[in-house]
Amino acid sequence: MGHEMSEKRPIVRYENGQLIEAEDEIVSEFPLTIYINGEEFATMVCTPTHLEELVIGFLASEGVILFKDDITDLKIDEDMGFARVTVNSKLDLAKQDHSKRFIGSCCGKSRQFYLQSDVRTAKTSMANIIVDAKDCIRLMKTMQENSLLFKNTGGVHNAALCNTEEVIVDRTDIGRHNALDKLYGHSLINKIPVRDKIIVFSGRISSEVLLKSAKIGVGVILSKSAPTDLAINLADDLNITAVGFIRGQTFNVYSHPERISKWDG
Repeated sequence: MGHEMSEKRPIVRYENGQLIEAEDEIVSEFPLTIYINGEEFATMVCTPTHLEELVIGFLASEGVILFKDDITDLKIDEDMGFARVTVNSKLDLAKQDHSKRFIGSCCGKSRQFYLQSDVRTAKTSMANIIVDAKDCIRLMKTMQENSLLFKNTGGVHNAALCNTEEVIVDRTDIGRHNALDKLYGHSLINKIPVRDKIIVFSGRISSEVLLKSAKIGVGVILSKSAPTDLAINLADDLNITAVGFIRGQTFNVYSHPERISKWDG
């Protein structure tokens, strides 16, 4: 039957000095346990949409696979909350320190970043893309307008893979890392070249988000929020342009500003 992205729940709202009965739309939080070659690999908490993309993007991000074709079989049982994956090679999960992890929807530290998989899979960008300043603002506005779930619940992160002209695909999830993994999975499934693409993101640019963008392979990340100092350091090192605080007609460029062109006129 699957699971809904959100559900209506009765609440009590305080408004104008009164407590009144009301209804609110609440985003769903769904645990998905991934098994690889019959062994439990990780449990991740996510929004139950585009789960195939999520699993494929997550495994690529963790360095388990390089291409979608490395997976010979993938079955998702939404009712039970299982994803069963068969890959070409026999994995030594204990050596990779991934076995039976619980991956929460919020805190980046739960991802155990700065493991060997990050060093192996985070790419130094070779992108030659140039983005006009007005397109940074336009792409952010388009992504935000596309997210009906965010408008209804306020409880999710939005991410979009774009070129300089338009949003190619956008994804939503309660976990910021999951939203990016869905984009990664989508690009692998559809063999979309990502070097000269842009990621537009609703949340802050943490080191986790920056590393995830580097793993996907893009050269530019746009956010409506702030970056962290470690994220800026990583962006400098990995040749990624990080743009934050895109609000109204202004934004800040924190690294590699050579990819952002001036206003017309």
